[in-house]
Amino acid sequence: MTEPSGLALPGLALAGLGKSYAGVAALDGVTLEIRRGTVHCLVGGNGSGKSTLVKLLAGVVNRDARGTITIGDRTVAASELTPSWARDAGLRFVHQDIGVFDDMSIADNVAVVTGYPTGPGGKIDRAALDTSVGSLLERFGLDVDPAAPTGSLRPAARTMLAIARALHDQGSSSRDGVLVLDEPTASLPEHESAFLREMLRRYAADGHTIVLITHHLSEVLDVADDVTVLRDGRHIVTRERKGLEYRDLVALIVGSDIPERWTRPAFDPATASDHGLVVSGLSGGSVHDLSLWVGRGEVVGLAGMRGSGRSQVVKMIAGVTAPTRGQVHVNGTDLGAGGIPSAIAAGVAYVPEDRDRDAAFGDLDVGSNLLAVGVRRYLRRGRLDHAAEHADATRLIRDFGIRTRSERQTMSTLSGGNRQKVVLARWLERRPTLLLLDEPSQGVDVGARAEIHRIVEQAVELGTAALVVSSDFDELCLLCDRVIVMRSGRQVAELARHELTPARLTELSFAPLEAA
Repeated sequence: MTEPSGLALPGLALAGLGKSYAGVAALDGVTLEIRRGTVHCLVGGNGSGKSTLVKLLAGVVNRDARGTITIGDRTVAASELTPSWARDAGLRFVHQDIGVFDDMSIADNVAVVTGYPTGPGGKIDRAALDTSVGSLLERFGLDVDPAAPTGSLRPAARTMLAIARALHDQGSSSRDGVLVLDEPTASLPEHESAFLREMLRRYAADGHTIVLITHHLSEVLDVADDVTVLRDGRHIVTRERKGLEYRDLVALIVGSDIPERWTRPAFDPATASDHGLVVSGLSGGSVHDLSLWVGRGEVVGLAGMRGSGRSQVVKMIAGVTAPTRGQVHVNGTDLGAGGIPSAIAAGVAYVPEDRDRDAAFGDLDVGSNLLAVGVRRYLRRGRLDHAAEHADATRLIRDFGIRTRSERQTMSTLSGGNRQKVVLARWLERRPTLLLLDEPSQGVDVGARAEIHRIVEQAVELGTAALVVSSDFDELCLLCDRVIVMRSGRQVAELARHELTPARLTELSFAPLEAA
């Protein structure tokens, strides 16, 4: 055990951190320092080592680990770090699944971690619990009743509750610990994420050291004091966020530059003679009287907060849900009330928001997932032509850059980006007239997102019309020729490509109907 000297001890220091699985390095000699009282973002693609690093810090995968970990003035060999040492040293963790229970009160959610105060006879002292939890909530800027059900909290407040609970034993004069947040905003809409980021800035200003792991690069550029990039288990760079541009960060993560925009020319509506999609007076659910069109060779985005009706629009076009009024024409064909079969027959391809539940067959292999839509083509006198199936699956894996051991690998074992590419390949093999994408890069890293965008670009260059729903406004600005902004089920604005900025889309998504 060593004791660093000096007044400005780092909040967290890693030296030569390494960990291998079956001879393959998941972390390879990672050395970095994280300053006290800062928000330090840790970014990297799938397989970069982020998850392994977090597990090492938590003391759950330390067998055969190499290097040392220092918290304040305490240093331990990575192979000897245990969960109890991590907690004693002040390491606290809030994961993507934040572990709060909606049916329990806020006070009870805190007490399941901190313990219940008791009175005479060992009975729970509810008044003492509410008082202590109330003080904790006040310290972390949560103006809520400890007795209220946790399910009544807004999404960002639920995450802040998990943070307050994790830091409950760090008093106002104790800021030696490190809070590790693993993808806390993955399921939050942008306005909730922005609220959480503002609270993180306050926590850091109050002296807390925060390590934030996220694949949302706009969040990194908004909230970070410092940024560390990992790639293939190696430390690429640690630097201040100030002066760091989006494209620079992308290049560091993937190891090469990615074009700011597509290379294809901007779509010119004035020359459009072939509309892949025409929607007139569409209503259903929260959507009211929506009309729009998408040209062949064009990408149109749908922006808005959750509840704006954006996802309901693509579901009605795809035939998943029935509209109450309005018409949908794809390449001149009226889909009527034909549902999903009618939409598929007209050339509609739909990739839903929850691909794992609604589009992927997790227990089947990659080949079966790729060929699921067109199985009949392989029937030869009542039997499947497995050689033809294998040839086509192998070709699609190659053409769409799907990283898999073979077409026999189970779908659920692929990364999120590769599962999304499988679903896209399944539909784009059919050369659809209309491609409907709901959150196409949700849960994938920046490198996979660039590959998915390129796949969409190639389809559009061949004449497909694409309608894209995304809560990532950077993605819409990068991908789309036009963006339609929705609020409360209605269109409130339409922006051309040269008008698109994340700030403008955010402004319009929040604006009252009469102001937008």
